Amino acid sequence: MDKAIAELGGGDRLIAAPGDVGTVDGCESLVATAIQGLGGLDVLVNNAGIGVDARIEDTDEAFWDATLDTNLKGTFFCSRAALEALRATRGNIVNISSDAGLVGSQTLVAYCASKGGVVNMTRAMAVELAPLVRVNCVCPGYVDTDMVRRDGIDKADDPAAEEQALIDFAPLKRIATPEEIAAVILFLASHEARFMTGAALPIDGGAGAGH
Repeated sequence: MDKAIAELGGGDRLIAAPGDVGTVDGCESLVATAIQGLGGLDVLVNNAGIGVDARIEDTDEAFWDATLDTNLKGTFFCSRAALEALRATRGNIVNISSDAGLVGSQTLVAYCASKGGVVNMTRAMAVELAPLVRVNCVCPGYVDTDMVRRDGIDKADDPAAEEQALIDFAPLKRIATPEEIAAVILFLASHEARFMTGAALPIDGGAGAGH
């Protein structure tokens, strides 16, 4: 945690709020720590997620639960824990879904289920929490993150071919950078998006538009 904070520039604006988002207690603990350390809360970004390929017949209960607990349950219970603070500031929530929450993908049934849940949960939360709290989500395509490389590219029989396949998947013919996704999150969290709630924004290089 200290290393991560140092890499982000340190200072009083950053605090560590560790917790297991796959459990209700973990969600409530980390949100409480953040609120106490920051003196309130304006924006909650639900960004924790896991995604590992598995065919349906290889998806056991433990794998299913781990995926849904982190990606969907964690998003809901972190949001619930933050509601009082967000209502006080008329703040907002930005959930991180995926293009796999908008379209199906083979060998990713559990992941698609969790991220599809995030999309529609975002809409339901937006309706229920308006007008005090806005709720939106982003749906990234392939992004050059440690998870994509560790659990996807590096595990492939031919990592170079796998990386090229990800590059070719979107009409824009590249993988997104984390900074590009962060820019859209920042927009949704900002006053510039004050008339947006319940939106699910694809950031997929055009992949969802068709092939």
